[in-house]
Amino acid sequence: MGMNEKIGGGGFHHVALRANDFEATVKFYTEGLGFQQVQAWGEGDKRIVLLDTGDGNYLEVFAGGNGEPKPEGYYFHVAFRTNNVDQAVETAVAAGAVVTVAPKNAVLGNTPPTPVRIAFVQGLNGEILEFFQSTGDNQL
Repeated sequence: MGMNEKIGGGGFHHVALRANDFEATVKFYTEGLGFQQVQAWGEGDKRIVLLDTGDGNYLEVFAGGNGEPKPEGYYFHVAFRTNNVDQAVETAVAAGAVVTVAPKNAVLGNTPPTPVRIAFVQGLNGEILEFFQSTGDNQL
């Protein structure tokens, strides 16, 4: 498989979905479609799970939907793998993107704690792109 040199890695990492009924949505994708939960964090309307779709790409499900369409729709960002978030953001900005969340370190969940580096940019059509880099032993 090839590698995208411009963003330092490449390929989809995850698509994010805002769920109106979090429990039913997670059950649909896990029990109904066979996706495997690999990480979870947050509480209440801030809950998030990362589900492996079966090929190492993920569906990220966010709680907190209210039944009303969001301006960005129910799928609200697409994440791309990279081995250098900062360089990927610089490359995107040079191509015309606007930074919406500067590169930052985060830890996802606690089963096991999963350190990552992420950033978000807005593309030319208003689409939100995330650059995602696993930085610890638990590679996502």
